[in-house]
Amino acid sequence: MTEKNNIITLKDLAYGAIAKHSRKIFKYEARVLQDKDPEDLHQMRVGMRRLRSAIACFAVVVDLPEIATEKNIANIGRTLGKLRDLDILLAVLQDDYRPLLPAEEQKSLDKAIKSLNRKRKRELRQVRKTLNGKLYFHLEQGLKGWLDRPIYQKIGDCFVYPLLPDLLLPQVSQLLLHHGWLVGVEIKEGQIEFPQILNREAIELIISREDILLLHGLRKSAKKTRYSLELFARFYGDTYHQYLDRIEQIQEILGQIQDTHVLRKVLEKALKSAIAEQMPKLAELLLKTRYQKWLEWQTLQQQFLDDRIRTEFRQTIIQSEVKTQGF
Repeated sequence: MTEKNNIITLKDLAYGAIAKHSRKIFKYEARVLQDKDPEDLHQMRVGMRRLRSAIACFAVVVDLPEIATEKNIANIGRTLGKLRDLDILLAVLQDDYRPLLPAEEQKSLDKAIKSLNRKRKRELRQVRKTLNGKLYFHLEQGLKGWLDRPIYQKIGDCFVYPLLPDLLLPQVSQLLLHHGWLVGVEIKEGQIEFPQILNREAIELIISREDILLLHGLRKSAKKTRYSLELFARFYGDTYHQYLDRIEQIQEILGQIQDTHVLRKVLEKALKSAIAEQMPKLAELLLKTRYQKWLEWQTLQQQFLDDRIRTEFRQTIIQSEVKTQGF
């Protein structure tokens, strides 16, 4: 790496990120095919996501093979994601919820789990087909070839520090402008008004509408922003890392809300009946989880809809803690 007196070029940083996540994907490929530990699939999926983020962030810096596009990586990652999502659902049902249920509901849940395991076998076959397919093979070969002989755009020779805001602010703007922030609030005369603490019925009404899709979209935007911020975390101080932590909290809390929604839909499809009818205790537990997580979400929502917080977030990105020497 060309690094002297705290001077790092864009191409140095880009190569480090792409190499790290590509090699992680290659490392876990064989393990995923063997399917001995769900953690292997998780690690490969994360590698795919982070590689996609790195390629998007450094698109102006690198000259990658045509096969190494965000779209192709996303298509492969989507297949891994379907299997990983099932693993998460099965683990949550078996480890978190099943021990809390009465015997009769455990029997109903076991029936649903059996159905999900059959579905998992189908998804595993699709993952194996994808990883043994032409798209993944050519992507892997393309990335390995680039890592051996990387090609960059001219801007790659510029120092990182002066360009940090230009690299990060577009993604941060997408996050801050996402419509998901406005779920459950009202705007009157240009001012955002927050409701009083909502009861469970009011929250369920919000989640049952299409607003759940907006929150899911906001979660994905938060995840993408988190990955981008992590690429440059070394150049910033405590305030930046505090915002990074908050965005990770948003991702996790909205993910837990989404998980309860998906769990209900998956179980009702497997059991062919409303979950409240066959498993009232489980239905109550899911309602309780959603309510608790919604209250946590509201706190973060209010913070990130505060103009002062947004201004501080932007200023933090503009003012890195490393003194620059110009473009």
